[in-house]
Amino acid sequence: MPETTQTPSFNGVQIHQSRRLPDFLQSVNLKYVKLGYHYLMTHLLTLCLIPLMSVILIQASQMQYDDVYHLWVHLKYNIFSVIICCTILVFGFTLYIMTRPRSIYLVDFSLYYPPNKFKVKFSDFVEHSRLTGDFEESSLDFQRKILERSGLGEETVVPEAMHSIPPRPSMQAAREESEQVMFSALENLLSHTGIKTKDIGILVVNCSLFNPTPSLSAMIVNKFKLRGNIKSFNLGGMGCSAGVIAIDLAKDMLQVHRNTYAVVVSTENITQNWYFGNKKSMLIPNCLFRVGGSVVLLSNKSIDRARAKYRLVHVVRTHRGADDKAFKCVYQEQDDVGKTGVSLSKDLMAIAGDALKTNITTLGPLVLPISEQLLFFFTLVVRKFFNVKVKPYIPDFKLAFEHFCIHAGGRAVIDELEKNLELSSVHVEASRMTLHRFGNTSSSSIWYELGYIEAKGRMKKGHRVWQIAFGSGFKCNSAVWQALRNVKPSPKSPWLDCIDRYPVEING
Repeated sequence: MPETTQTPSFNGVQIHQSRRLPDFLQSVNLKYVKLGYHYLMTHLLTLCLIPLMSVILIQASQMQYDDVYHLWVHLKYNIFSVIICCTILVFGFTLYIMTRPRSIYLVDFSLYYPPNKFKVKFSDFVEHSRLTGDFEESSLDFQRKILERSGLGEETVVPEAMHSIPPRPSMQAAREESEQVMFSALENLLSHTGIKTKDIGILVVNCSLFNPTPSLSAMIVNKFKLRGNIKSFNLGGMGCSAGVIAIDLAKDMLQVHRNTYAVVVSTENITQNWYFGNKKSMLIPNCLFRVGGSVVLLSNKSIDRARAKYRLVHVVRTHRGADDKAFKCVYQEQDDVGKTGVSLSKDLMAIAGDALKTNITTLGPLVLPISEQLLFFFTLVVRKFFNVKVKPYIPDFKLAFEHFCIHAGGRAVIDELEKNLELSSVHVEASRMTLHRFGNTSSSSIWYELGYIEAKGRMKKGHRVWQIAFGSGFKCNSAVWQALRNVKPSPKSPWLDCIDRYPVEING
C-alpha cells in the first residue's frame, strides 16, 4: 500500500492523504502544448519584424557609394513602386506601434513586517488553543503534530485578536488586521518610491476570505485620499493564486490607460476565519496561515524603465473550475455543528497536479530554449502518435529561469515540485525559508520569496524569475519577470534583520 502522510497543501489545508503530487510532466495533453504556441503566435509580428529590420540594417551598413547610386537610379525610374512600398511600410509600422503591447514595469514592492509581539511559538499555540475550550484533546494533539511537520518556524505571527483569551473574531478586529497590513505596506512603498497618491490611476486589492462593505479597496482610497476617477477593483474568494490574477488584471488595465501607475495589494485575513471546531480537515489553516501582505507598484511609463526593478514578461493562468471535482476540492462550508471551515477532497493532489501540468505545458513554449522544446516535442509526438515506449523528456526549466518563487502553501508541495521539476535545494530555498519565517501568507507569499532572493543579493540584471501560485477553484497561475538591473532589497524589507540567519535546517 502507498505510504500515508499528513501533508499541508497549496492553500494551507490538507487531510489524511494517501497520494503524492502526480508526476505531471510524465503525461502531457497535446492541446495545452498547442495553447502555448498559440500564445507565442500572438507575438508573431514582433518576432518577424525584429529579425527583418536587423537584416535590412546590416545590409545597408555594408553598401558602398556605387551601390547607393545604382539603387537611387533604380528607384528614380520606378517611382510608382516606391510610393506603394513606402505606403505599405508606413501603414505596417503604424499598425505595429498602435497594437503592440506596452511594457509593464515593476517599479518596486513592499512587504508587511509583522510586529514581534504577535509571534506565536508552537507550545504557546497549542496551550492557547486549549484555553479557548473549543478543541478536544485529539484535535489539540493533531494541531501540534501538524505544526511540527509543517515547515513553519516559531517566529510566525497571528493577529492580535487571536492572542486574546477568549479570541475576539469580530468585524472590527478583522478590519483592524486588514488596515494594519495594507496601510503599513503601502505607506512604506509610497515613502520609498516617492510616488504621489494622485499619480495612482489603478488599484487592485485581493483578499480571499474577508470582503467587508465598504470594500478593502475603498478603505485604501479613503485612507490615502486617492483621486476620484481611480480604477478600483476588489477581488474576493479567489484563493492563494489571486496575487497573480491581480497582476494580470493590472497589466490589462495598464494596456488601456496610458501614462499611469497601478498598485496591487495582496493579503489575507485570519481574524474572522479561524476555525473553532474539531473536524481535522478544517484545522490545518489554523496551523499554517499567518499574517502577511504585499503591495506592488506597476508602471507603463517608459521613463520608469531606468529605475524599475523588473519587466513583466508573461502571465499564464489555468482554471479548472469547469470540472466539478476541481471546483469542490477546496470548499468553504460548515461542519456538523455549524462551525465554518475549509474542507478538502481526497482528490486534491491529483487535481492540483493536473492544473500544474496544464499551466506548465502552456508556459513551456513561451520560455524554454528551442533545444528543449524540440526534445520535448519529439518525444511527445513519438509517444502520442507512434506508440513508441520511450522515456518522456522532462524539459529543464532551469534553462528558462534563474529563480523560482513557488507559493509557500505547505512543505509537501515544495518538496514535490522540487522533485518533479528536478530543481536544486537553492532553487526552492526562497519558498522554504518564507514558509519557515512567515508561514503561509496566502497570495502574498510569492512576494516574500522574491524579497528573500533580493535580500540574499542573488538577483542580477537579466535574470528571469518564475512566480507560480495555486488556489481554490482550482487554479494554477504563473507570472514571469525579468530583472532590469542588479536588484537590491527595499530599505524596509522584513528580511533585512534576519537574512544572515538563513537558510536554516528544517526538521520534521
